[in-house]
Amino acid sequence: MRTSPEFRRKLISVAAVSAALLTAAPASVAVAQETAPRPAPVPAAQTEAAPGTPAERLIVGYKSGATEAKSDKAAAADAAAKAEKTGEDVDFQRRLGTGAALVDLGTNPARADVADVVSQYQADPQVAYVVPDRLNKPTATPNDTDYGKQWDLFESTAGMNVPAAWDTTTGTGVTVAVIDTGYVTHSDLAANIVGGYDFISDTAVSVDGNGRDSNPADPGDWYNANECGAGIPASNSSWHGTHVAGTIAAATNNGKGIAGIAYGAKISPVRVLGKCGGYDSDIIDAITWASGGTVSGVPANTNVAKVINMSLGGGGACSTATQSAINGAVNRGTSVVVAAGNENTNASSSSPANCNNVITVAATNRAGSRASYSNYGSVVDIAAPGGETRTSTANGILSTLNSGTKTPSSENYTYYQGTSMATPHVAGLAALMKSANSALTPAQIESAIKANARPLPGTCSGGCGAGLADAAKTVQAVKGGSSTGTTFASTTAVAIPDNGAAIESPISVTGRSGNAPSALQVGVDITHTYRGDLVIDLIAPDGSAYRLKSAASDSADNVNTTYTVNASGESANGTWKLRVQDTAAQDTGTLNGWKLTF
Repeated sequence: MRTSPEFRRKLISVAAVSAALLTAAPASVAVAQETAPRPAPVPAAQTEAAPGTPAERLIVGYKSGATEAKSDKAAAADAAAKAEKTGEDVDFQRRLGTGAALVDLGTNPARADVADVVSQYQADPQVAYVVPDRLNKPTATPNDTDYGKQWDLFESTAGMNVPAAWDTTTGTGVTVAVIDTGYVTHSDLAANIVGGYDFISDTAVSVDGNGRDSNPADPGDWYNANECGAGIPASNSSWHGTHVAGTIAAATNNGKGIAGIAYGAKISPVRVLGKCGGYDSDIIDAITWASGGTVSGVPANTNVAKVINMSLGGGGACSTATQSAINGAVNRGTSVVVAAGNENTNASSSSPANCNNVITVAATNRAGSRASYSNYGSVVDIAAPGGETRTSTANGILSTLNSGTKTPSSENYTYYQGTSMATPHVAGLAALMKSANSALTPAQIESAIKANARPLPGTCSGGCGAGLADAAKTVQAVKGGSSTGTTFASTTAVAIPDNGAAIESPISVTGRSGNAPSALQVGVDITHTYRGDLVIDLIAPDGSAYRLKSAASDSADNVNTTYTVNASGESANGTWKLRVQDTAAQDTGTLNGWKLTF
């Protein structure tokens, strides 16, 4: 039996801090006892109007001395008068308990029409206020019994601000491939499991007695002392892939267990890790297949993943073979999220954390500082909760598991810690983003996650990337421009002086919600006798400049194209400007118009 660990990928541990991926041993599993649950947050109503949707009803408050404040007949007559002035449907409905009047504007009124009616009421000296009758809905606080233990999702200090993202998306329509130890049946996850594959080709590693097949069930990855190398102690089965999968997409609002970050998404279990670890070759094929590529001898994947989670790794440089598989997945539109590693060292020495085109995740503890075991450094892109159980098991990450020490037994829930636990937090966020905006590319997803991170509430020596991932802020940023496809345009032609001062064309953006998207589309139509002279910038409402085009050697006589800008750090509403300057003599042109598509 081949067990030499030098040629195997080591499981990124859910274990004690002393575990190291670069040693010959896969880390042992730390299984902690659950503590009594804290009360779950009380559901609350959130008042909001659907973004981009004009109000269909208004609440009009009249001044105390006005006849309309007391007489329904007078309020109805006033509504009829406003209808006559605007030409719109304006109908008094009823008196509210506060004395205000509820006014209906008909079905699907245009935004401009609503504005006209509001202006009429605002101009009326008898009116104290007029506000939209906004649609209220409950916040997405789940009823799962152990949700109160999931500090990593909701705590304001070190949590990832996930519940506020659920009002926008829950990950529906996205499949996440968990390339790991496979899946052991769990009732709090089963509804979100779709077909996967077992890619372990070596029967000494697979434990299940066979090679590759369509059954990704986890039979257990336990091993005896010295079985995986001299001096390596025995270890129980970890059920690692099931714990990771639960963090991403455990069933939610089912009155039991935990809540998954992207609980509307599906999990495709892809088994590559067994006894003592797993081979690069199997992992490479798994990456390819999960993202929709072709692997010889393996049936085509009918559950292609747009997000891959790899909570695994080993020492050394990213191999050309592994990098090729990752590049193929990304080129097919799949984001690859990987763990930074658990050695408390620079992640540049851990693969696939040091590969290109991946989102590398460091782990934070409940105080919002880098967890003591987490790798760090310039290859880290982002940090997420990974837990640390020095003082309490409740400071770890609670997720789905199994009580079997060797083979599967009864399902349960257990706290683990590690960058393995941080990684599925970001994979879950990527699934939320892709669900909110299906057009996002892997590069845009990575960029938006980093652009919308918040500073670590604690400390991070060595570098933890852009900060702590923030689900709600990130989802809002990418969703802001994708769901409605609203376009704001300027059709005013502006002459571009020859070798002169820059001209600016403004567009006023209103009625948007939150920040601009990470894939803001900027359409430009310019006629010019030598476009190589032109420098074009997008100016955000706060004055920040985004270079769209630099001066270059090209002779085409126009610029009629669309640029994509990551503007997720900018407020969507406000005055945006297109700035154009001719930087050389002898050529002139015109900015015919431009547009922003959110």
